Amino acid sequence: MPQYAYTAMDSKGKEQKGRINADNEAAAVAELKQKGLFPTSVKAVIAAKKAKKAGGGFNMAIGPMVIKRKELTVLTRQLAILLSAGLPLIRSLRTLERQAANPAVKSVLGRTADTVEGGATFAEALSQHPKSFDKLYLNMVRAGEASGAMEIILDRLASFMEKAAKIAGKVKSAMIYPIVILSISILAMVGLMIFIVPNFEKIFRDLLGPSEPLPGITNLIIGISNTLVSKWYMYVGGVAGVIIFFVILVKIPQGKWAFDWVKYNVPLFGPIISKTAVSRFSRTLGTLMSSGVPVLNALAIVKETSGNEVVASAIQKVHDAVKEGEGIAPPLGKTQVFEEMVVSMVEVGEETGKLPEMLTKIADTYEDEVDNAVGALTSMIEPLMIVLLAGIVGTIVIALFMPLVKIIEKMS
Repeated sequence: MPQYAYTAMDSKGKEQKGRINADNEAAAVAELKQKGLFPTSVKAVIAAKKAKKAGGGFNMAIGPMVIKRKELTVLTRQLAILLSAGLPLIRSLRTLERQAANPAVKSVLGRTADTVEGGATFAEALSQHPKSFDKLYLNMVRAGEASGAMEIILDRLASFMEKAAKIAGKVKSAMIYPIVILSISILAMVGLMIFIVPNFEKIFRDLLGPSEPLPGITNLIIGISNTLVSKWYMYVGGVAGVIIFFVILVKIPQGKWAFDWVKYNVPLFGPIISKTAVSRFSRTLGTLMSSGVPVLNALAIVKETSGNEVVASAIQKVHDAVKEGEGIAPPLGKTQVFEEMVVSMVEVGEETGKLPEMLTKIADTYEDEVDNAVGALTSMIEPLMIVLLAGIVGTIVIALFMPLVKIIEKMS
């Protein structure tokens, strides 16, 4: 009997992993449901081993067949339109499969349609491709199947993904701009130190003589230049060491939390990151709850998709408090991660029974604030970068100009 490896959510929203024997995939899913589990991924273990053995461990495909986020957003919107037009699910999937130009999209859609035709639900079919469809997507689809309003849920999901991509793009643009400018400035400074300063040093020694002392700032610049030329490997090793340190740091839970805390509180960029986190939390939780996902499951999904360990740990505290019978607002305020305005609006939403709508308003508000913060940061960074670059170049120019004054005086 085939064996299947599964990942499922229990009634408390906790993730369970294990293996189960069943005649086929549909039987494995049915048995898990009988045990009170909600499967998110079911894979045939024996079939995978046989395929690997038959192929000799060599795979002609370059990487896994994964649908990228941008393509998934378009695909979700198209599927919602087809379903709202009255087309059955399988026919809609086959239609999108035929018109797909991307091999990954065509392959995933084809296998998903085959699984649905075999008797599985749409959510169960999508769970076979966890790298393309995350837990948020799967739970939204599962809620759509339970409510019988799949086209509405998919349309809501597409809107959520579009807004998430929009806000993420703005934050990336705000981060990339100063990094690019700073990188170009550093390369320019290194070029001056390696190619220009050594030539000036030769001129100074030839015209002033080896016994003539140079100004302190000139000696400093020349010293840095000489070490860059003669001991460049030390600088390269230092930069590589810092990069490796951060790569290792973010893989350790405590290090990842500390790094995210710094990002959350750093000047200039911290407000943008914190507002983005609040917007993402509100938009995700509001979308899940309005689609009928239970609050505990919704909080567990929001935690996993937060993208920030500080926010994730705060949401976990809220999840634990709600599981004990509390509302969302009181534990949310105790985390000290979310602003008082957010806590107050959540509290009003709970009191009026319109929490999903209130969360959506919070997300809209904070997305506008992110827009304003990005604009303010961009206008602030430009003069700061100019001043920084002018200061570095000016220091080098002054250091090289001061010995020239001595040379002119000596020649006169």
